[in-house]
Amino acid sequence: MTATITGKPTSKQRRRFMRNAVAGAALSGGVRSAMAQPVAIGASATRSSAPAVAAANTAAPIVPAGYAFLRPAEADFVEALVDHMVPADELTGSGTALGLNQYFDRTLGGAWGDGAGLYLEGPWHAGTPAQGYQLPLTPAELFRVGTDALRSYCSGHFGKPFASLDAQQKETLLHALNDGQVVLEGCPDTKRYFALLHQLVNEGLFADPLYGGNVGKAGWRLVGFPGVIAEHEKDVRIYRNSPYSAPVLSIGDAS
Repeated sequence: MTATITGKPTSKQRRRFMRNAVAGAALSGGVRSAMAQPVAIGASATRSSAPAVAAANTAAPIVPAGYAFLRPAEADFVEALVDHMVPADELTGSGTALGLNQYFDRTLGGAWGDGAGLYLEGPWHAGTPAQGYQLPLTPAELFRVGTDALRSYCSGHFGKPFASLDAQQKETLLHALNDGQVVLEGCPDTKRYFALLHQLVNEGLFADPLYGGNVGKAGWRLVGFPGVIAEHEKDVRIYRNSPYSAPVLSIGDAS
């Protein structure tokens, strides 16, 4: 994923940046990355107007009963991160209102976070970008090590944690992590750590609500994705190049 925002971005610019990253398959190999990419479903889908989308995305914010994986300091970081990357505006609520923090917790605390499907036996040599994930850490371990390193970096350079930084400081730091301009001491791969954060934010916004994020199917409504429709191929033929309107269905709705 290559950052394209320069200067101080507006919330619309940050959201457009995330949408473009998903449409361009910028997710770095997540096992559910495919769930974020069917947003381009052919000419049958049309973008909703901002007022209509906003009206459909008025779900009350999630108040977590507690985190299963995230430690208190990690939870503070994740909540600040998702609210910065997905700020509340006229289109959707904030990242925490959409449950992205819960998606982090469930995903990192589950089988995927434990490295299910990853080869973790070594030997550990430096890989090329084309070779994908090449670390002796599970995704959950990388998150934990990287977040500890980021907390130390923020303490040393700003005198306060990430959650207490202002919006411009957060933006500048995240771009520096992505661009390799900041190397976190104690983290084996800073860019891979940032890619993990970016991946989980995108997945939390666009995955099925069953996984904890995308509350009210707000991410799907944002891009005009109709959700889980078993016979959508027929609708694509019928409504091609015509407006298409139907209830947005999740796995839970179809169960």
